[in-house]
Amino acid sequence: MTKHFKYILILSVLLSACSNTKYLLPGQKLYTGGQVKIQDKDIKKGDADVLTDDLKTLLRPKPNSAILGLRVKLWIYNKTRTKKTKGFAHWLNTKFGEPPVLASAVDLEKNSSILQNRLQNESYFQAQVSGDTVSKPKSKTAKAVYTALAGPAYKIRKVIFPPGNTSIDTAVAGTAAQTFLKPGNNYNLDVIKNERIRIDARLKEEGFYFFAPEDLIMRVDSTIAGHQVDIFVAVKNDIAERAQEIYTIRDIYVFPSYSLRDTSLNLDKAQKYRWYNIVEKRKTVNSYIFANTVLMRPNQVYNRTAHNNSLNRFVNLGPYKFVKNRFEDVTPDSPKLDVYYFLTPYKKKSLQLEILGRTTSANYTGTQVNVNWLHRNAFKGGEALKVTLFGSTDVQVGGNNSGFNVYQAGIQTTLSWPRFISPIYPKADNAYIPHTNFTLGYTLVNRQKLYTLNSFNASFGYQWKENVHRTHELNVFNLMFVNPQSVSKLYTDSIENTHNPALRHVIEKQFILGPSYSYTFTNTTEDYRTNTLYYNGKVSLSNNIYGLVTGADTTAGKVKKLFGAVFNQYVKLENELRYFHKTGPASSFASRLIVAVGLPYGNSTQLPYSQQFFIGGPNSLRGFQARSLGPGSYDPRSDVKAGDFLPDESGDIKVEANVEYRPKLFSIVRGALFVDAGNIWLLHSNSTRPGAGFTKSFLNNLAVDAGFGLRFDLSVLVLRTDMGYPLRTPYLPAGQRWGFNSRYAVFNLAIGYPF
Repeated sequence: MTKHFKYILILSVLLSACSNTKYLLPGQKLYTGGQVKIQDKDIKKGDADVLTDDLKTLLRPKPNSAILGLRVKLWIYNKTRTKKTKGFAHWLNTKFGEPPVLASAVDLEKNSSILQNRLQNESYFQAQVSGDTVSKPKSKTAKAVYTALAGPAYKIRKVIFPPGNTSIDTAVAGTAAQTFLKPGNNYNLDVIKNERIRIDARLKEEGFYFFAPEDLIMRVDSTIAGHQVDIFVAVKNDIAERAQEIYTIRDIYVFPSYSLRDTSLNLDKAQKYRWYNIVEKRKTVNSYIFANTVLMRPNQVYNRTAHNNSLNRFVNLGPYKFVKNRFEDVTPDSPKLDVYYFLTPYKKKSLQLEILGRTTSANYTGTQVNVNWLHRNAFKGGEALKVTLFGSTDVQVGGNNSGFNVYQAGIQTTLSWPRFISPIYPKADNAYIPHTNFTLGYTLVNRQKLYTLNSFNASFGYQWKENVHRTHELNVFNLMFVNPQSVSKLYTDSIENTHNPALRHVIEKQFILGPSYSYTFTNTTEDYRTNTLYYNGKVSLSNNIYGLVTGADTTAGKVKKLFGAVFNQYVKLENELRYFHKTGPASSFASRLIVAVGLPYGNSTQLPYSQQFFIGGPNSLRGFQARSLGPGSYDPRSDVKAGDFLPDESGDIKVEANVEYRPKLFSIVRGALFVDAGNIWLLHSNSTRPGAGFTKSFLNNLAVDAGFGLRFDLSVLVLRTDMGYPLRTPYLPAGQRWGFNSRYAVFNLAIGYPF
């Protein structure tokens, strides 16, 4: 009875949602939207569909929003209407409700005029549009129908650029090869506007500082037979004289400690350094600090790219809160510009307290407190010196590791130079400042009831952007030394009782010393693209040369040490590819592929624990507990014998693939349907962990899950919930690996998208 009542209740809610029209006053009709019909047999169906979709976006007003045909927001508005200005009903009404859009609010004549104008701007010069409202007898809804007689499309026959011999005419004619106006294409007013902007941008690269798109005129001759047009590109006759001049740079001045109170330029106090001048009353920076930011040079022709890139570099330099730029026309005999950069600095030093909430890849929920001290100009060269004291706690509630919490405390120091500290470096004059980075840190890791580790790290390297899409990071050396401080009896007993080398591996000393290089390509910030990519590739080395020189070979009993410690020797390759495909304004498919492998050799038989791969959890295979899967077909449950905790399973090889559909449901709520697959493996087989080694039949070891989730976009963060169901469990007997059982579902709560 209860079950039937539930269905009746759901049905009644849906029917109520459909009966919004009962709240209308007599004579009112609910507007259900506009329809555009193009009546022209000469227009191909595909072109007509594209044109129709374009025209529909121009119709106003928009009808009430609907989900699966149900106007939920309108239903909320009607159900919560109240005269009160406070209370829960008023809050629902104003926050989630939407008043009815009435057919009487539709201006048919204005919409018809807008559609007709758009058609004429898109080559249909003879277009005519009329509109009417359509409603069934006794119906309380109405729609608008617009009928468009498009007429023939006018195509471009030829484009004629200025034939004159003045510098401005010659410059405009010189841009013809890259024109957007192509013979055979339909006439389009938006393309013509963009063509003017394109020509202006090109002329700005050639020194025409005062030229503007409005100085160009496009004359269109539509009298050509066969519905064709000729377009004449010309410079207006009445443009200012200086708009026709090619400007060069005279002097460049930089004001490193500018404030709004400054009323005088004080050019008599200018100190020349190489090709620019520094003006300040009291020395706050070294003169060389701007050698990477001032990209324009005296006597060079003005160039907009160098102009914009210089501004971006000043902004990204670090010490400056505001950057103001000014060009002054100083033309006595020839066109010249003086350049001024007014820089308002931040306070040199700052102290910041951060309290963070987080979820980790190991399915722990925790908090972290950071105390950050920052000096933005440590040695008067734009160097950023940052010292961070931190402490964190990560807790797992309801999982296999509940009660075995992780506590960390430490210090991290970073010094970043806004330039290459190296005799050899890639030359770049783009918008991005390169950085040289040095880090030094210490972390105390305490896993409650199990062990305490001391971890020391240091690195020195370079980071630079080749362009807006490509980023490089080269660390000349990475140093990590992990040393166990204490190990509990519970943990040592677990090692002895289970004979699991993975447990011992966690607390072994780790000594890593070597370079790494990372390359990233991404265009995911370009929202106008239907398809976007993200790729990151990284290679890391450890003690390779030293291991070769010393002849380290642990399999032959030749275990070597460096500074009294056994060092790790390996090559590690990591690849991550993400692909995103938009299916609508607020929905998309997202996919990810990870292929990573570590090749231990010489002084090592497996990667150090801190460099191994893990799988499972809220950002990985969401149908399996974090770090509880693999390696290979090995059954991780066999590790849980002498203790209550679940050891973290790790491997030297990782393959993972994810596919996720992300639709927008309503308001701040997004949905997700996902499938995950993957596993980890050891490079070398291990008798104590049968099935853990990587073989040619590795595909038989893949784990698979699927599920659904919700994402709550709160602007400052995205709160994510996922319910994952294991579909294939690789450590079960061969005939039992595929299967679905809702009892084994895993709930994931996390912050941010999984990828």
